[in-house]
Amino acid sequence: MMSADRVNAPKIAFIGFGEAANAFVSGWALDESYRITGYDVKTDNPTTAPAMTAQYAQAGVACARESHEALAGADYIFSVVTAEQAFAAAQAGAGGFQQGAFWFDCNSCAPDTKRRAAEIIEAAGGRYIDVAVMAPVHPKRHHVPLKIAGPHAEAGAIVLRSMDMRPEVVGSEVGQASSIKMIRSVMIKGLEALTTECFLAARRAGVEDAVIGALEASDPDVAWRRRGSYNLERMIVHGARRASEMREVAITLADLGIPNHMSAASAVWQDQVASANALPSDNDLMGRLDSLLAQLIPSEKD
Repeated sequence: MMSADRVNAPKIAFIGFGEAANAFVSGWALDESYRITGYDVKTDNPTTAPAMTAQYAQAGVACARESHEALAGADYIFSVVTAEQAFAAAQAGAGGFQQGAFWFDCNSCAPDTKRRAAEIIEAAGGRYIDVAVMAPVHPKRHHVPLKIAGPHAEAGAIVLRSMDMRPEVVGSEVGQASSIKMIRSVMIKGLEALTTECFLAARRAGVEDAVIGALEASDPDVAWRRRGSYNLERMIVHGARRASEMREVAITLADLGIPNHMSAASAVWQDQVASANALPSDNDLMGRLDSLLAQLIPSEKD
């Protein structure tokens, strides 16, 4: 039987239980201080439900069969779905949580997407926090740097720090944190796309060493071989998620009246690399390039 202290402990709910949620939970040392429940749409799919159930169990998280079950009685809600599902998650969650609950929107979305989500959550009595996760969640896990914004950001920062997280308040308006993340991604995800395209072409032409040498001569502060390998691994493993984010980046730029040609093209390329099902292999750049080339451009004998 659950102890009285455990029953009265604050409840954390996760909407979406993928890499970010697992990273946060595995990093926390919350023991009996909190109750944690997760809901993910993959739980609804008979094909993916067994793996999700095992994932919840391994993380020590209660498995909810629907979002309102996870949200019921939650004090702190983390929305960590894919970018294109963030607004839908807010719509589905509205009305399912108690008054005053914190809704930490950790999704990589355009500022306007977050502002629309905030209107729904606030109208339902929640306290919405615009959260930008500013680095990969591994290896930092719950210590990954977060930028947060919104009228409840200062109160939200106190909550996050109580969980040993690393928030930085960057503004009192929803959209200020996500603007930083989206505009930064023009460079970060765009550079991934450019280096992958460049190195694939160099490998295909048989001039990869000469091209890398020329890049290092032009910009010696960048370890191009290591950077290229890292960028390629990010696209192979996480390209679909990055493509979703880059579509939100393109929306952000359009809303600002800025041409978004590069960001829109990066989204297409990220999706294409992800769908190739290439193997990330080890930390070898050429092995990763060869694996991707084999998927994108099969030889004639294949």
